[in-house]
Amino acid sequence: MQIVEIVLLIVIIWLLLTKKQVKINTAHKSDRQIILDSCALIDGRIIELANSGFIPDKLIVPEFVLKELQLLADGNDSFKRERARFGMDVVKELQTGHSSNVVIDDSSFDQIPHTDDKLIALAKKINAPIYTTDYNLNKVADIQGIRILNVNELAQQLRPSIIPGQQRKLKIVQKGTNQNQGVGYLEDGTMVVVEGAAHSIGKTVDIEIARNLQTVAGKMLFGHLIKPALERNRTVRNR
Repeated sequence: MQIVEIVLLIVIIWLLLTKKQVKINTAHKSDRQIILDSCALIDGRIIELANSGFIPDKLIVPEFVLKELQLLADGNDSFKRERARFGMDVVKELQTGHSSNVVIDDSSFDQIPHTDDKLIALAKKINAPIYTTDYNLNKVADIQGIRILNVNELAQQLRPSIIPGQQRKLKIVQKGTNQNQGVGYLEDGTMVVVEGAAHSIGKTVDIEIARNLQTVAGKMLFGHLIKPALERNRTVRNR
């Protein structure tokens, strides 16, 4: 009889531990959530990120954000109206997709007048990061200790590293600020200012990267033309 009691005790302890572990795992899973603002929805790239599995499964769309989009969609500004309607279409597509769970949060925060402040309050309330492309919201949230997921920063960080001394072909598309400069763009949109390329607009030339400059708007590269071997030899002889 004593052996049976010991076995039952072991089974009960095992069940309690298993149940506790399930609760821990469930709680951990529920923490994987992000809040979407109107800029994130209008941007639209959240759909591709959700389908690829690179963001949390639970997407929180505040009701006050939907009201903001609806207000813009009913407004007189045609540009804002189209963007707001696209943002609402993005919400619908996320809801009908199978990659994420969209939850409409009805927290109103009526005592807070501005949407950005409401987003920060909601982030603090449910302890979740905010997904946005809004630069100003990014800065304010960072000051208040709220984590921000900015797809623009992600795209910037994923750009391939280009270091001084690398050579590549580049199509010059316009003149630069200085008279002898030409400007071209890499495949990822990075601007390259090329010395001596002002007369090569419309042409693809060989360049060498000289230096890079990180700005608030992104990275800029500076380079110079690589002269063909025949031209270099001619220059040496003339000296």
